[in-house]
Amino acid sequence: MKIGIIGAGNIGGNLTRRLTALGHDVSVANSRGPETLTALAEETGATPVKVEDAARDAEVVVVTVPLKAVPNLPHGLVDQAAEGVAVIDTGNYYPRQRDGRIAAIEDEGLTESGWTARQLGHTVVKAFNGTYAQDILDRHRPAGAPDRLALPVAGDDEAAKRVVRELIDALGFDTVDTGGLDDSWRQQPGTPVYGLQKGVDEVTKALAEAPRERSADFRA
Repeated sequence: MKIGIIGAGNIGGNLTRRLTALGHDVSVANSRGPETLTALAEETGATPVKVEDAARDAEVVVVTVPLKAVPNLPHGLVDQAAEGVAVIDTGNYYPRQRDGRIAAIEDEGLTESGWTARQLGHTVVKAFNGTYAQDILDRHRPAGAPDRLALPVAGDDEAAKRVVRELIDALGFDTVDTGGLDDSWRQQPGTPVYGLQKGVDEVTKALAEAPRERSADFRA
């Protein structure tokens, strides 16, 4: 597939490494410009591009930037993507540590990915937000392996969610369907599943045990 990755930090960089290794056509962008991605491009064969070009003709777009940076992404960014594009949101809201207070999340009760979808003008699939970046490189396993990790995935677009779950399976991880974006709070920071390195049964149990109220550490 043609995949655009916006953000070349720990998650974005390691997804670039694994997805190119699987044979996908990957374009990668960051806020500092394509000239700063030369080393990653040489290592992986990915194409460094400007942010405004990252989604062009892409079947999957990964948005992996700090939440506070999402409103600064180019307007209509996803409009250039292929029809039916699946947009993956890996983001988390860290109001005290990084992002500041976002009223729609704090006051309206909007989920983090619901807010991101509103900013992008396109629905998203929430995935990889509680995944350790190094696990993307080191903890992938073949299907059926007893120590295969499971990742929670939430989204309103069932077709897009299916594409994302199949991609994650190819990356070497199981998935558990969290539900729609209104249910994606179950995998936000501070919940039992956030950062959990376990299989399907344990992840399913952790999602069911998630408290609806945001924990104090992740409130402004």
